[in-house]
Amino acid sequence: MPPRVPLPDDNDLDPESREILSKLPALNVFRMMANAPASFRPWVEFAFSILAKSEFDARKREIAVLRVAHVTRAGYEWFQHVIVAKRVGVTDEEIEKIAVDGPVTQLDEEGNLLCRVADEISSEVRLGDDALQQILDRYGTRQATELILCVSYFNMLSRLLESLRVPLEEESPL
Repeated sequence: MPPRVPLPDDNDLDPESREILSKLPALNVFRMMANAPASFRPWVEFAFSILAKSEFDARKREIAVLRVAHVTRAGYEWFQHVIVAKRVGVTDEEIEKIAVDGPVTQLDEEGNLLCRVADEISSEVRLGDDALQQILDRYGTRQATELILCVSYFNMLSRLLESLRVPLEEESPL
């Protein structure tokens, strides 16, 4: 049997981590991150800043997140964010077009650009000059920065999820 980092039981957690978990959806990603108590609260706050406090549009964000999940082959991230993406208006047809090998070219111009940004950061680490200029022109400094931060965060998260082998929930609470 391959190794797996175990999800902690409530008895394994410090009181602060249990309290934080009690306020979050019952997702294995949250429970797994509670294995690192010193980072748990800051990580939750950082994730919340990207998902709930950013000015960057949620639908556009989810297109980029799905592309990161596809490119990095992060199954848990893909599964959970398909649910979120549908809630913010991403269609099944768009989801299919995001989940292709090679560059995404079948979405509208903006969707293709969002996927290009996700591709370049995911595979090259550094966003190319042309793509950076395009998102600066389209979104301005703040939202371009928020998009890059979002894509970078979900790259980090996909690596954590896959390396820790976070299992999908029996039923998604989303």
